[in-house]
Amino acid sequence: MKIIGVSGTNGSGKDTVGQMLAERHNYLFVSMTDMLRDEAKKRGQPIEREALRTISAEWRRESGLGVLIDKSVDFFDAQNNKYDGLVVASLRNPGEVDRVHELGGQVVWVDAAPKVRYDRIFSRQRTEEDNKTFDQFLAEEQAEMSHSGDEATLNMSGVKERADIFIENNGSDIDAFKSDIEKTLGLT
Repeated sequence: MKIIGVSGTNGSGKDTVGQMLAERHNYLFVSMTDMLRDEAKKRGQPIEREALRTISAEWRRESGLGVLIDKSVDFFDAQNNKYDGLVVASLRNPGEVDRVHELGGQVVWVDAAPKVRYDRIFSRQRTEEDNKTFDQFLAEEQAEMSHSGDEATLNMSGVKERADIFIENNGSDIDAFKSDIEKTLGLT
């Protein structure tokens, strides 16, 4: 199985990477964030970053640090060879990177300048969680960059340290960004 994990800062273009691999290269794109949002809805919890962080840490404590990757692989396996590979976003714990590596995959870190990312998120306003001030955006990001408890909590810095490929996405040309990703991943 070909597997690519995607991580990076909020609004950097992680979903764009996953969508491009799905559209152009027949990868199954699994959003771990969407998986956590679905779980929060089932539990009647608000769809906010804090609730998602709590659920993901709970799952990691119960089933191991790579549990979200394992859930994604199970979903991929249930597709009966319909896809050529699996792309999973957004890795937020070093154990998820380790699991992708154990499965023979690689991890991509996507980043962009904070103001560029904030403007992207603010303009899309997909959910209530996107309705933040720039200072709130920066504070939430800082909280996610390192452990705020045990090893099951978010640690974006640890993910970045283990990533294999780094991509900057400060531009506004999505097609150029997608082409850059394909070149960087050796898919063209």
